[in-house]
Amino acid sequence: MRNRNKINQLGRTASHRSALMMNLANALITHKRISTTIAKAKALRGYVEPLITKAKNDTTHSRRLVFRHLQNKEAVAELFREVGPKVADRPGGYTRIIKTGFRSGDSAEMCMIELVDFNEVYTTDSKASAAKKTRRSRRGSGGGASADAPAAEQKAATEKAVAAEVVEEAVVETAEEVKEEAPIETAEAAVEEVAETEAPAQEAPAETESSEDAGDETNESDDDKKEASN
Repeated sequence: MRNRNKINQLGRTASHRSALMMNLANALITHKRISTTIAKAKALRGYVEPLITKAKNDTTHSRRLVFRHLQNKEAVAELFREVGPKVADRPGGYTRIIKTGFRSGDSAEMCMIELVDFNEVYTTDSKASAAKKTRRSRRGSGGGASADAPAAEQKAATEKAVAAEVVEEAVVETAEEVKEEAPIETAEAAVEEVAETEAPAQEAPAETESSEDAGDETNESDDDKKEASN
């Protein structure tokens, strides 16, 4: 019967309960997150949060007081080196309890207790939401200006970007066409030049042949004249 008893006995003796809280506190400080029953988590929260408050003031006296409850040098060093500076601006509420269901063996209500400042999911979401919050101001003195102006500017910017891409594609296509047509034209010009150079060489023998025929005709005509005079 718990008459005027504020401490949850947890079904253990004082020494057993003290050892249990010490081990749970060491595990929480070392791993930053542990899973246990809700009754133990609530008792642990009242045990470990005063120790975290003492860790904000890193003095020899504070370390000795914390070591009296933890009896673990590594946990004390972790508490004063990492946990203390990170929770320096927090006035309290260093732990968070999240229910996870019931245990299959005895249907005990289970939960997860963790240090608030060491949860990356919640801290990153809060920072992202704070970064997204921006203040919008109306442009111009008239009442017609509204929040649609940024949307219109964004639309105009996208249209300009699309037009620039279309122009770049057209320039690239024309350049490729010029590169493809240029070798064909040069090849045709080379063929024409070769044909022109070969043509005179082929016509030269014909001219020589015609000159030889003309010489033979003149000789024949001279012989005919001599016979006629005889």
